[in-house]
Amino acid sequence: MLNQVILVGRLTDDPKVSVAGNGKRVSTITLAVGRSFKNAEGLYDTDFIRCTLWEGIAHNTSEYCKKGDVVGVKGRLQVELYENQKGEKRSSTSVVAEKVTFLTHSNPKDEENSTS
Repeated sequence: MLNQVILVGRLTDDPKVSVAGNGKRVSTITLAVGRSFKNAEGLYDTDFIRCTLWEGIAHNTSEYCKKGDVVGVKGRLQVELYENQKGEKRSSTSVVAEKVTFLTHSNPKDEENSTS
C-alpha cells in the first residue's frame, strides 16, 4: 500500500511555528496549487491545500520562506475524524510533510545585507 503526495505550489501566508501539546514544533501552511486544465469558464482553478510540517521541517520553512514563495512538498495524506459542536461527524484531510523543497525563497541574510 502507498500513501504519497507530491505538490508544488505557492505559500498563501508566511509560515509560523508554534509548539503543539506534545511539545513538538509544528507549522501549518497552505499551498495554492494551480490546476493544469481550464474550467467551463475557460479559467484555471486553484486548489488550496493544507499541509502540516513538524520539527526541523517546520523551523526551516518558517526561517527561509515567506508568502508567495514556491515550495515542493512530499508527504502523506492524513484524515482526521471529529465531531462538530452539533455532534455531527466530520472529517478533515491534510498533507503531513515528510520533505519540503524550497524552489524559490528569500534568504533573511540577504535582506539584512541589502542596501537601498
